Amino acid sequence: MTVAPITQDVLTIPRKLPDGPRNLVGLTREGLRDALVSVGTPEKQAKMRVNQIWQWIYQWGARDFSQMTNLAKPYRALLAEHFVIALPEVVSRQISDDGTRKYLVRIAGGHEVEVVYIPETDRGTLCVSSQVGCTLTCSFCHTGTQKLVRNLTAGEIVGQIMLARDDLDEWPEPGKGTGDNGPRRLSNIVLMGMGEPLYNFDNVRDAMKIAMDGDGISLSRRRITLSTSGVVPEIARCAEEIGCLMAVSFHATTDEVRNKLVPINKRWNIETLLAELRDYPRLSNSERITFEYVMLKDVNDSDEDARRLIKLIQGIPAKINLIPFNEWPGAPYQRSDWSRIKKFADIIYKAGYASPIRTPRGEDIMAACGQLKSATERARKSRAAIAAETAQG
Repeated sequence: MTVAPITQDVLTIPRKLPDGPRNLVGLTREGLRDALVSVGTPEKQAKMRVNQIWQWIYQWGARDFSQMTNLAKPYRALLAEHFVIALPEVVSRQISDDGTRKYLVRIAGGHEVEVVYIPETDRGTLCVSSQVGCTLTCSFCHTGTQKLVRNLTAGEIVGQIMLARDDLDEWPEPGKGTGDNGPRRLSNIVLMGMGEPLYNFDNVRDAMKIAMDGDGISLSRRRITLSTSGVVPEIARCAEEIGCLMAVSFHATTDEVRNKLVPINKRWNIETLLAELRDYPRLSNSERITFEYVMLKDVNDSDEDARRLIKLIQGIPAKINLIPFNEWPGAPYQRSDWSRIKKFADIIYKAGYASPIRTPRGEDIMAACGQLKSATERARKSRAAIAAETAQG
């Protein structure tokens, strides 16, 4: 029996194309071809035109058809009449003391999402959002206290990458390759921003296909990590249709605790999730699964938890990212003591698994893991109210 994809496309709006020129950003190659043919591009020329326009938009960052000098002027005028190259609007940009950049980005309908760029000595990672808000209500996550508004379109997702490259001044000059200017400042993408990527699968897939396309942004699939809380029916599909690295928001070693921290566990429990993950590295040709584990004081940070975690993931090529809890106003939890985190990491390391402790970044601008919550959707809750909801879960 074929199972329908677990997505929330019903919440992707606007459904109706806006009046006026159509935005080309986010269209697949096939979609771009169809759009060009619909305005009079001869069928025999369509593939060549797609390649040319694709390169201008995604390799060189063109925003105006007049820049596309290898196209005839009348054809450029035709494109300008029917299409636009438009990105989400950057409402504000904050820069942390550690160099982390947080962008507040406005999309269609006036909604806002947050995007974070994290610079490191050997890489630059962009944390991308896939939904406005989130439906998962993970009790330790600030984004989870914001109701889901809608899915982002493929154009709104890939647009986050493009506007970050704008800000970093990282588009090569026309005629040059992406690597000609030296190491890339934006070298990695993590789908760890607002929302559950696997609940917006089709749009996430199309956006990541654009990001991986060798004639455009040209990021290796091994430079892209998708983080899920455990939407089990979509995991194999992610391996087969995207092939990126997989990270799982795990955070607990018993169903009792995970049900409270990550409520989706009530639908697909730890045993079901791990059974699906065992095949992921083979299906996607990935090296290993990353298990994300937020360290919550006296909740999930005991030696017994560490030993249970080792037993649970036995046989899965894996590393465990330990995340010191990033507190936010009204949070019902506290960060584990540093000595406790180190002891937990040591137990895992001695069992043969990499167990890096993530350095909190951008805390002074609320850009750290679990802290994202867009300004227009912000609704403060008291610590007591959130704790009460958690207890009821």
